[in-house]
Order: sequence, then C-alpha cells, then structure tokens
Amino acid sequence: MTTLNKNWITENHIDFEYKKYVLLAYLQKVSENFTDHRLYPYLSDLVGHYRSLKALREGKHNLFSQFPETMVRTDMEKFHVIYEKLIQDDGLMQELENILEFSIPQMEIYLNEGKKIYDFLEDKLKIFPVGLIPLNKEEGYMLLRTGNSTDTLVYNYAITIFENPTEKYRAIHVSYIASYEKSICVTYEAIKSDLIQYNKSLPNPATYVIESDLDIPFDETFLPMAKRSLVKWIAGTA
Repeated sequence: MTTLNKNWITENHIDFEYKKYVLLAYLQKVSENFTDHRLYPYLSDLVGHYRSLKALREGKHNLFSQFPETMVRTDMEKFHVIYEKLIQDDGLMQELENILEFSIPQMEIYLNEGKKIYDFLEDKLKIFPVGLIPLNKEEGYMLLRTGNSTDTLVYNYAITIFENPTEKYRAIHVSYIASYEKSICVTYEAIKSDLIQYNKSLPNPATYVIESDLDIPFDETFLPMAKRSLVKWIAGTA
C-alpha cells in the first residue's frame, strides 16, 4: 500500500507543487483499491489524514484569530475602522495554507467515493442470528460467507464498551476459529452445535451469520464490514 506518513504535510519541504504530487500519487493508489472493492485499511487511513488536515487548518485559523488587532487608519468617509493583523502569514505559512486548501477538497472527493462503495456493499450484506440469542450478546461467534464460496469461516468475537460522560463506544475483537464447508449436513445450526461442543464455557453462544452473494475481498473489505455490521446490529437490538 502506498501510504502517507502521519506528518506528510510538514515533513521535508513545505512546497505546494511537491506536496500536490505526493498527495495525488497517494489518492490514485487509494482509488485503484476502491475500484477493486478493497476498502481497508485505505478508507480508514484516508479518514485519519482528512481529520488531521481539518484539525491543522482549524488550529491555524484559531491561532491567528487570537492575536490582537491594532487600528492602522480611519476611513472618515465611510466611518469605519480598518484593522490589520499584528501577525501575518509569511511565505511558509502561505504555502501551508495553499496545500491545505488544495488537499482537503481532494480528500473529500475520494472519501465520498469510498463511502458510496461502502454503502453499496453494506446494503448487500445479510445478517441474522442462529438459534436462540442469550442475554449476553457481547461475546459469541460470527459465521462468515461471501461470494460463491461454500466455506463458512468462523470467528470468535468479543465486544468491549467504553464510555465517557457524553458518548458510548464499542470496540470489537475477533479471532479465527475454523472453516466449515457448507453442505446438506453442515448447516449453520450444525456449526453452532459443534462450536458449543468445542467451547463448553459458552453453552448457548450468541451466533450470527453475516453473508453476501457478492465476491468481496475478504481481509480488505468483508471482514472489517462484518465486524462493523455486527456491532451495529447488537447495539440496535440491545
């Protein structure tokens, strides 16, 4: 993956043409992966860079707004005072401003592209429980199938909740368990029964199937989307 360093905008030379070249090369690689429906880690990486640039621009503007102003002349004809900032952008700061003003809209274009693909693929996901769901839905199994594959991949999942005074966050951790080749005998219910025998500490585990008829790249798209979809599903049924 062609990546941008965390401090790409300020490292080395702060030169508009150079940074423009670096950014466009990165965005071209991101777009190529989006076209192939490989969303991760490309989409989350792009979101991180976008937020950093927005924060940098906002912080810069806030810094300048805190400087005092001084009256330099009075326009008696229009009866208003013209102010001049005590501090002005020098050449370097203006170059940084140019880079920010170019980069943020460019990133927004590709973020929108990634979001449209994500929404399309998410709409094609099907999620449903297997058997009875216990009161504790924060730990259990995901049964994953995508495309024309007859293999069902089983992952153990555990959801952790973090709270602050205003928000609640859910993080999901998964680990691969096994792969089952689906057949008349190997149904989702049979897989759940086998998992109960495998792990006696979960006598009635929360078990969810997440599948799509589309042939989606597994590691780069399907697994991350399945994790996010399961967290949303459980939060919505809590």
